Amino acid sequence: MLSDNVKKALVLAASQPLPPAWRLRLRRPGLARLELEKATRTDLLIIGHPKSGNTWLRVLLSRLYQTRHNLPADLVVTSDELHRRNAAIPRISATNGWYSYEGVVGDALAVDAPPSPIRDKPIVFLPRHPLDIATSWYLQVTKRQSNAKFELINADLDRPIDRTRIDRWAFVRHSGFGLANIIAFLNTWQARVARLPHAITVPYEALRADPASQLARIGELMGDPFSADEIAEAVRFGSFDNLKSLESSGFFKQKGLRPGIRGDAESSKVRRARVGGYREDFTPEQVAELEALVAASLDPALGYAPRPASAGAEP
Repeated sequence: MLSDNVKKALVLAASQPLPPAWRLRLRRPGLARLELEKATRTDLLIIGHPKSGNTWLRVLLSRLYQTRHNLPADLVVTSDELHRRNAAIPRISATNGWYSYEGVVGDALAVDAPPSPIRDKPIVFLPRHPLDIATSWYLQVTKRQSNAKFELINADLDRPIDRTRIDRWAFVRHSGFGLANIIAFLNTWQARVARLPHAITVPYEALRADPASQLARIGELMGDPFSADEIAEAVRFGSFDNLKSLESSGFFKQKGLRPGIRGDAESSKVRRARVGGYREDFTPEQVAELEALVAASLDPALGYAPRPASAGAEP
């Protein structure tokens, strides 16, 4: 049986020679079907907007099972990679459930959706302050995102962007990529997760502040508690300094854990991404305007008022 990543690669490769319109027409349903199948089979589903710490959490969880089963540390789970090495390791996958073909998972978990086996999965919702998402999302889209994924997302927008020319301020105010859309994502998923039977919310900021206790919560959710030694090793391995060093040395096998542009520090996967770091990217007047939008529109249940204090760096 083919791995989930191989199946996705085959869909992309088979459609690549086609004209853009035909390519998109083939890729959307093919990738949506694979995304829904992956979510249905997974043992833990992580839901978060891009740049909310999804990859970092997968690194931490991968290290827990690598330590437990004596597996190499250079392969980070995206779905079934570790499970295929050892069937005792659960499948772990992440989705935004919002953009392009990934929206099929969001549809399955919508408040008014019909019954679906995905609804009964252990689910971790990983929110983050929307302004920290927005400023990192800009760099992801303009410096790291694959052409295939960008094409799919951009084609669905009323106002497609030229990612080689758009600046950060225009990006965060864009209706399809920017802050208003990120707030809508967080509000929507907050409402969905509140109605799911086996879902917990793990704010990115809480994971940064105390990764050990949050990993323990996730283990309990999965019915697979981690030992103190396993958690300590995962926290050590997943520290910013260690991951930064590993990325720079080309340690990880997956392309997604390597710099997007050689020599460009802002294209690194492990960058700075401080809690509250968005204030360094805009003028005080711009910050005030953006924070006013957050205050007026973001669901207070998410807990992002008052503004987060500055903290250390993260991947």
